[in-house]
Amino acid sequence: MPLKRTRIGQLLQVTSLFAVLFTYGSVAETEVEQSQNLESIPLINETAKPDPTDFSATELQQLQKRFGVHGPQTPLAQLFTAGLDHWAPLRGHTLNRLAELMPRVRHEAKEKSLNPMFLTAILYDELQHAKPGEDSTLAINSGIFQTHGPAQIGVEELIHQGILPKDPTPKQLEWGRNELLNPEKNVTILAGKMQRLIKALEKNPKPNLNASTSYRDAHLIATLAYLHNGKLDYPTRILKYMQDPALHALVYSRLKPAVVSII
Repeated sequence: MPLKRTRIGQLLQVTSLFAVLFTYGSVAETEVEQSQNLESIPLINETAKPDPTDFSATELQQLQKRFGVHGPQTPLAQLFTAGLDHWAPLRGHTLNRLAELMPRVRHEAKEKSLNPMFLTAILYDELQHAKPGEDSTLAINSGIFQTHGPAQIGVEELIHQGILPKDPTPKQLEWGRNELLNPEKNVTILAGKMQRLIKALEKNPKPNLNASTSYRDAHLIATLAYLHNGKLDYPTRILKYMQDPALHALVYSRLKPAVVSII
């Protein structure tokens, strides 16, 4: 009897061991399967934020219908634009010209409750990428260019703002083009254009849009930039320039950069 009980006990121990191993293997197998399933699920980046320069198909359709905007520049044109941004002498010259306009920019931003960095970014872009001779009176009167002055604004904006009548005479058009050639008046008209567009887009316009703290503000700024220039790649540049330390220094520290020649 004792021998049989011993064998029975050993048999029970072996059976228990197999049961434990089987159970452990099943649990381990289940954990591997669960791990594989988790790996197949794409992770959500909770810190990712939507790009304020992205426009839905509906938005693009409405903007094109209301304001006549277009798609982006060609890749070659975008490459050329980016190349100009890295040309240090030209950048220095642009910053010098901007410094002279800062008192007017600050005044208009305060007067019209606009973000001064937004106005500065537009002016920087347009000055930095201006075509040779674009600001000359001869080129303007020849009709080669349709937009004029530091912010590259067309005479039709003067009509929108009531500065010129709906059907201006040739003499009035010439006067309007010369007005746009005046740098300070050009900045004033730019600020008026942004104020007009904000009212056209928003039922209850918010003063002093802040692209750094509000996605909604950033998207509205991107939309305003798009409407100003008409090219879909323009808003991305403007929002980037609004973070430029040199432009921040011009707007907020009121320090004029050293003069740099482009020659």
